[in-house]
Amino acid sequence: MLMKSIAVTVCVVVVSVVPAVKAFADKDVGPIKTQGKELVWAGCGVTKTAFMRELAQAYQKKTGVVIKLEGGGATRGIRDVQKNVINMGGACRARMEDDPSERYLDQIPVAWDAIVFIVHKDNPVNDISLSQVRDIFTGNITNWKQVGGSDEPIDLYVRASSLSGVDYVLRELVFNDYDKKFTPRAHVVASTSPAEEAVERTKTAFTATGSSSARRRDVKILNLAGVEPSVANIKKGDYMLFRPLYLITRVGESDPRILNFVKFATSSEGQEVIRATGSIPYTDAMSLMYPHFLHYVNAKSLGDGSGKRIVDGD
Repeated sequence: MLMKSIAVTVCVVVVSVVPAVKAFADKDVGPIKTQGKELVWAGCGVTKTAFMRELAQAYQKKTGVVIKLEGGGATRGIRDVQKNVINMGGACRARMEDDPSERYLDQIPVAWDAIVFIVHKDNPVNDISLSQVRDIFTGNITNWKQVGGSDEPIDLYVRASSLSGVDYVLRELVFNDYDKKFTPRAHVVASTSPAEEAVERTKTAFTATGSSSARRRDVKILNLAGVEPSVANIKKGDYMLFRPLYLITRVGESDPRILNFVKFATSSEGQEVIRATGSIPYTDAMSLMYPHFLHYVNAKSLGDGSGKRIVDGD
C-alpha cells in the first residue's frame, strides 16, 4: 500500500513538474518594459558559486536587466522571497510545505547537483564510504588514520543551521533523519562558502558541499564507496547523493523581468549556460526525478535511519 501511494504521488510530481518547466521555457511573457533596473537574487551558496554569475551575466547581455547576487543560504533564498525582501531566490533543498514561512512560492528546478565530500588537495585520502561519513559527522571517527590517512585530527566543518541546503539534504540522504545532531567537536560556519574556503586552506579539514561549487574550488573531491562524483555518474544516478537546484519565485509573480529570467534559465539557451560551467542542467537528467523522490520519502518515513534504506552505498 505504501509503495502504491508513493507511485501515485510521484506520478503527480512528474506530471506537474515537467509541464511547469516546459511552460516557463515556452511561455512568451512579452517585452521587458523596465530594462536596466536591478533585481536581487539571494540564497544557496552552491548555486551562486556554480552558475548564477554566468546566468545573470548572460541574461543582462540579452535584456539589459541587472541581477545583483547575494548569498545567505537556501533558507534565506526561500523565506526572503516570501517576505518580499528579495525578487528571486536560490535553494538547494525543497521548501517545507508545512512551514508557513515557506508557503505560496514556486520552486522551479534548473539544475542537478550532488552532495560531495571534500578535503584539502594534499590530503592522501581519495575514497570514503557512507558509514565512514556518518561516523565522522557523529564524532565516532575523529582521526584521518581511521579512514586511511595521516595520524592527524579531522577538522569537520558544518553549517550553523540544520536548514542549510547542504546539511539538510545530507541529513535526508545519509542519515534519513532531518533532526540528526552532528558532533559538537565540529567547526560551525554560517554557510557553504566559508566551509569550502576552510578546506582550501586547512590540510586536516573535511566538509560536505555541492558538487557544482566544489568543482570550482582548489580542493580534492572524494569518491564515495568507489564511485567518482563525475557529471556522467551523477546524471546516470550511479553517484547516489544527487539533488535538484531551484529558482524560487512568488506564486502569481507578474514582474516580466523575473518571469523572463525564469524563462531564460529553463530555456535551451539558459541550460547551455549552466552546462558550460560544468554543472548539470535539469533537463539533462530528468530520469533522476523518481529516485530523488524516493530519497525524500525514505527520509520522511524512516526518521532516524533505522530499518532498510532505499539508497545505501556501504
